Amino acid sequence: MGANDAAGSASRRYQILLVSLLCLNFGILFFDRNALNFLMPFIQPELGLSYTEVGLLGSALSLTWALAAIFVGWLSDKTGKRKILILVSTLIFSVCSVVSGLATGFLMLLGARLLMGLSEGGVMPISHAMVAHEVEPKHRGMAMGVTQNLGSSILGSSVAPLVLVPIALAYGWRNAFFIAAIPGLISALLIWLFVIERKLPPRPVSAPGSKPPLLEVASERNVIVCALLAILLVAYLVVTWAFMPLVLVQLRGYSESDAAWLMAVLGIASAVCGFLVPALSDRLGRRPVMVGFTLSGVILPLGALLFDGAFVAMAVIFFAGWAFNGIFPMFMATVPAESVDPARAATAMGIVMGVGEVLGGVLAPTIAGSLSDAYGLQAVCWLLVALALGGTLVALALRETAPGVLARRSALSPA
Repeated sequence: MGANDAAGSASRRYQILLVSLLCLNFGILFFDRNALNFLMPFIQPELGLSYTEVGLLGSALSLTWALAAIFVGWLSDKTGKRKILILVSTLIFSVCSVVSGLATGFLMLLGARLLMGLSEGGVMPISHAMVAHEVEPKHRGMAMGVTQNLGSSILGSSVAPLVLVPIALAYGWRNAFFIAAIPGLISALLIWLFVIERKLPPRPVSAPGSKPPLLEVASERNVIVCALLAILLVAYLVVTWAFMPLVLVQLRGYSESDAAWLMAVLGIASAVCGFLVPALSDRLGRRPVMVGFTLSGVILPLGALLFDGAFVAMAVIFFAGWAFNGIFPMFMATVPAESVDPARAATAMGIVMGVGEVLGGVLAPTIAGSLSDAYGLQAVCWLLVALALGGTLVALALRETAPGVLARRSALSPA
């Protein structure tokens, strides 16, 4: 199969291979991104970081991640060089993990996080654009769910704490960062060997007097709604990553090992729901699934703050509360891609991811850190509840885009 093959002509075998490789790569990316959060109980006392500084580290990565998501998504649509952009990004974020392990203070760690965000931000919009181009529309929701959530959940949320925390306990947190850099180099090699660089479909010609392409994409109703969802739910996500280990260890009194297992449960939940929830939306529709699962996000912070029962029961609460993570590939990728011209899919996804990271990922950790310094770590949990409720209200404004649901509606409509 050559590089010039038309979109949609990929064999089923290559579709599976592509999704698998992109899923693995994003999982490794999240392994590196989340390493700082899981190692923070070791890093914070050694480097003397305040809660506000912990929040700023999360904000810094989110800021540059957002800028990269918007710019690299646009650049990939314009140049068509999606494979090389992912390769370069993967190599750079692996190097950033090593730099994090060498950090001797807040500023050096901050610099490493800024560079890591720049390298990682463009990976997902490009990956989703490649999936949207290659995978059959009827399987698009599930394929995008696997690409974004399966690897990132298993490697970034479940494997990461179970591997990195024991390494930190035995050999120190710096060595944990060094080891975290190795998988990215392997992933870059696999992408170079097996991913095909496709020619993009012709870009649509704008009619005289029409809006500029970027403004046209940004003014699409579903892109706006998904961007608002991204602000609220990316805020929820990064605050949970940055502060939940501290909530469990410092507020609720769990050991570092038990906290690592509870955080690993989040990865299991995300891995399971990352393809089940989008697959459910292929059948039931994007809008009802996104509304219902966003609301379920209140379960995790309320359980973490108020539940005093058995450890196993707390793990069940964490699993149920994190099921909402299954909608992330839907509002970040599937719905934006289904709402605009295919040649502008990466641009739409970059806008949603970029806005979410800037206004949600950048501001929320700093706000959470300041609230924690002022009112205690319990403030983090109430902030998460408010974000989940706000996201539920926003999701009600979505316009349905699931191809199967729209086809059924069309068949039932009078001629």
